[in-house]
Amino acid sequence: MKNIIITGTSRGIGYELALKFANKGHQVLALSRKTPQVLIDHANITCLSVDLSEMGSYEKVGDFLKSSWKNVDAIVHNAGSLVLKPFSETTLEDFERVYKVNVFGVATLTQICLPYLKSGSHVVTISSMGGIQGSMKFAGLSAYSSSKGAVITLSELLSEEYKERGISFNVLALGSVQTEMLAEAFPGYLAPLSAGEMADYIYDFTLKGNRFYNGKVLQVSSSTP
Repeated sequence: MKNIIITGTSRGIGYELALKFANKGHQVLALSRKTPQVLIDHANITCLSVDLSEMGSYEKVGDFLKSSWKNVDAIVHNAGSLVLKPFSETTLEDFERVYKVNVFGVATLTQICLPYLKSGSHVVTISSMGGIQGSMKFAGLSAYSSSKGAVITLSELLSEEYKERGISFNVLALGSVQTEMLAEAFPGYLAPLSAGEMADYIYDFTLKGNRFYNGKVLQVSSSTP
């Protein structure tokens, strides 16, 4: 059984993923601002109320790892922040808010976990097809899509920097999945995949994908809006 950290567990894919790992007997550290009671009550889940846009919040994670876990087998950077506005109306504060969660949060949490990551550990970052160069882009998502592109490059770099330690970094660039965030970005659109179905895929990839990939970006998309 493995120690798994998952961000963005209050809803959608992160929530489903936390339950799936826990129900399979793994120990889960669930990080989100809001904590569903179902996760709190689960014997295999430790919930920390963390605002991933506030760097000070990460001290809770460091304190927990220092006192409770000797190693981290996998991180799933699932949390995301989205602003839907025309570019002309998107403020610097909007960009900062999105990047704090989608990019700086990924970097900060990874740094905190580095002393606990060992050979065989797998760091999975959930990006978006909107962050893939050459893919279809949608108006109003300049902050979100550009942040998802940034985190792809960050993961590629980290895979090179830590390959001698045997730590793998991979990215899953998701297409449309029926989540609350998708509904915010594309009101009325119905995706072909549920959050639970995508969680099943991410679960398997987190546990086994690093045997086949390192520093890769996999496009997991049956459709885009």
